[in-house]
Amino acid sequence: MTNYSSYPQFFVSVDCVIFGFQDNTLKVLTHQRPYDPGRGELSLIGGFVHRDESLEDAANRILKEFTGLDNVYMRQLAAFGEVERDPGERVISIVYYVLINYGDYDEELTKQHNANWINVDELPQLCFDHNKMVEKARKELGEDIKDTPVAGKLLPRYFTLTQLQTLFESIQGQQIDKRNFRRAILEKNYLSATDMIDKQMSRRGATLYEFTNN
Repeated sequence: MTNYSSYPQFFVSVDCVIFGFQDNTLKVLTHQRPYDPGRGELSLIGGFVHRDESLEDAANRILKEFTGLDNVYMRQLAAFGEVERDPGERVISIVYYVLINYGDYDEELTKQHNANWINVDELPQLCFDHNKMVEKARKELGEDIKDTPVAGKLLPRYFTLTQLQTLFESIQGQQIDKRNFRRAILEKNYLSATDMIDKQMSRRGATLYEFTNN
C-alpha cells in the first residue's frame, strides 16, 4: 500500500458562484462568513469537501443547505490555489458557477444562513479571492450564453425577447443593439415562439418565447 504520510496535506473546499436574475439585474448570492479567519466578512457560498464525497456531491450538498434546491444547473469553473489565498490554512478551492431561477429558492433558508443577493455590478469587497471568482464566473457565463441555452436557467419558462436581451446585457455588462440581438438570437435552434402574448409592458403586447432545449 502506498504511504502518503510524508507528503504535504492540504484542505480542499468548494465555492459556488450562485447567479440569479431579478428586477432586470444579475445578482450573486453571498453571506456573512460565520467563522475565522474573515468572520463577518462577505463571502461566496462554500465549504470544505468531506472525506466521503466527490467535489460535485459537496457542491450539491452546500447548495441544498443554503437554497433548498437540488438538480440545478452547475458547472465546474476553475481551481484557485494561490499559496496565501486563505490566511487560515493552505486551502485549494474548486469553484462552480450555478444558475437558479430567482423564484425557486427557499428564502427562509437563505435568511437562516444570513445570505443575501447582491447586484453583480455593485459587489463590495468579498473575503479572500472571491471577487476574482465572481469575475471569472461572469465572464465564462457571458461566453456560454452566446451558443448554449443556459440563459433559460435564469428566466421563467416563458419570456419576451426584451427580457432575454436585458439578461444578456446584465451578464455581459454592456448594451446590445436590439436589431442585431434579435436577428442573432432567433437564428438559434433552441428558441421557439409561443402563441401567447405578454401585455404587461405595452397595449400591443409582445410574443412570449421559450427554450426548447434547456
